[in-house]
Amino acid sequence: MSRRRISLRQEIPLLVWLVIVWGALWQDFSPGNLLFGALLAVLVARMFYLPPVELSGRFNILHAVPFVLRFLARVAAASIEVMYLAAVRGPKVINAVVAVPLRSHQDLIVTAVGHVISLIPGSLVVEVDRSTSTLYLHALNISTAEDVENLRKEVRSIEAGLIRIMGSKEELEVVRQENPA
Repeated sequence: MSRRRISLRQEIPLLVWLVIVWGALWQDFSPGNLLFGALLAVLVARMFYLPPVELSGRFNILHAVPFVLRFLARVAAASIEVMYLAAVRGPKVINAVVAVPLRSHQDLIVTAVGHVISLIPGSLVVEVDRSTSTLYLHALNISTAEDVENLRKEVRSIEAGLIRIMGSKEELEVVRQENPA
């Protein structure tokens, strides 16, 4: 399979990450081990096809900090809700698989949204349709159409937060037009 050449500038984050993982796996961050890890990273990056992750070139720390705080609050609230559902309601809980179409078609944003959703207890991404940027989520305690819409709104809110943090300028403009706040 042939692929277009990726500039070294684009590949440096991947190579650095692979070297860090190599050192962590061996629990050895000595210069010799890291040099060998760097050689392996270059070999892996050149031999195996990895589609380049296209970054928008922007990161907004002013949106990242509140996003992380809201995420932690959601994790805490969802943990308590799942504990309640497991302890009190038990097998009477109704679950659903819900399709959530996203605005972004960037692999990085779609993946980040999927990971954030999966880290919040009570929901899990079971499928991603890359061609339409649709996440299929298994969610607990979904019994009405209103619950489905609330889940979709929450996912799109998370997506909007991630777009504000690291999305492209075009996606950011779409989010701003939908929610002027």
